[in-house]
Amino acid sequence: MRIAVLMLAALTCAFALAPTQAAEKSPAATPAPDKTAAAAPKKPATPAAENSPAAAPEKSAAAGPRVFVLDGAAILDARRRAAAGDKEVVAAIESLRREADKALKAGPFSVTEKKDTPPSGDKHDYMSVAPYYWPDPSKPDGKPYIQRDGEVNPDRGGGDNTQMGGMTHAVGRLAAGWHFTGDERYAEHAAKLLRAWFLDEKTRMNPNLNFAQSVPGRSDGRGTGIIDTVCLIELVDSVGLLGGSKAWTAADQKGLEEWFGKFVGWLEESKNGRAEARAHNNHGTWYDAQISIYAFFAGKPDVAKRVLAESSKRIDAQIKADGQQPAELARTKSWNYSIYNLRAWFIAARLGEHVGVDLWKYQSPDGGSIRKALDWLLPLAKDPSKWTTKQIVKLKPEELAPLLRTAAAEYHDPKYAEAAREISPAAPDWRERLLGPRP
Repeated sequence: MRIAVLMLAALTCAFALAPTQAAEKSPAATPAPDKTAAAAPKKPATPAAENSPAAAPEKSAAAGPRVFVLDGAAILDARRRAAAGDKEVVAAIESLRREADKALKAGPFSVTEKKDTPPSGDKHDYMSVAPYYWPDPSKPDGKPYIQRDGEVNPDRGGGDNTQMGGMTHAVGRLAAGWHFTGDERYAEHAAKLLRAWFLDEKTRMNPNLNFAQSVPGRSDGRGTGIIDTVCLIELVDSVGLLGGSKAWTAADQKGLEEWFGKFVGWLEESKNGRAEARAHNNHGTWYDAQISIYAFFAGKPDVAKRVLAESSKRIDAQIKADGQQPAELARTKSWNYSIYNLRAWFIAARLGEHVGVDLWKYQSPDGGSIRKALDWLLPLAKDPSKWTTKQIVKLKPEELAPLLRTAAAEYHDPKYAEAAREISPAAPDWRERLLGPRP
């Protein structure tokens, strides 16, 4: 069985310690093609059944949730194993239940909760500050801010990115909780959080990032700020896990698809969107991954196919024949950014499968490829002492393990799974037990 990839919580917008900032150098209501189909439960779980992991809403054995990065077949397999009493899966569901219970207390979240008002005068516009810019000590007012690559300004935590991260984190656990237990409390709260962020007139976010990652004294918002919304990749699949819940209605689904359709239009047509599309490093890769999954969700597979087909040109430019990623190695957290960019490539490759674009096996004229980028990092994960480029935070070899587990399935090569166990002996968490390996 091919198991696809899931976004790590580290990609959640709120967690600014994950790489988020580049150096200045530089489908509607139908499933995605050839993948899992949308599946409504044959009947809602009964209250008495909600206490049993095996009592999640019934699904057709031939169908699965409408997901794009996750593997619906892997999710269905976990459900079947839970119904059969598989101890590992049942334990994973109990762990998930504990996190979903905590998420019941999360929120509300809204862009309108921020203290400051964007230059537009509309609090519905998303706003955040660039993480790696700080006041210039030589200027009385500190402006214009200066860059300190890799060093996160505490002011970063006061933007809408924190609210969006909290929302995405909670919805992910609530949606999975409902999908695997049938407890409608989880679906109800997830739907409430989604409506507040995207749909309710008084609290919703406008579908733009005009004021993302502003730099005081320099810019009210930049194309690089588009990377703030990488967490919404995970959210799209979380919405798929809600499919069939009484709490998430057809009107909700339609409204959210329309929101993402408008966001895709903004990503393609705005000044910031066009700037990010031209980015030569991880920002460009994440742009492709984002616009592709949002286009699938909004019923625009033609847009996704066009973007993903063009993505191979980024591999040509980003990955050398030996697998090095020079633009990421130039950073102050070169290990983190090398993995961060590769995560984006794994997601883009997974999305390409929906439209016949094979990025997993693509090789540039010079010999660069996704697999070679992984293979270049692997021996360094086994022996971090050989990492020679700048790394201002502790190098954590285990951060490569999720990519290795995914690669083992995608490339049908057990050496990657063996390497993952070597550098990260900890047992997989509930996400991998229930949703499959993730980058």
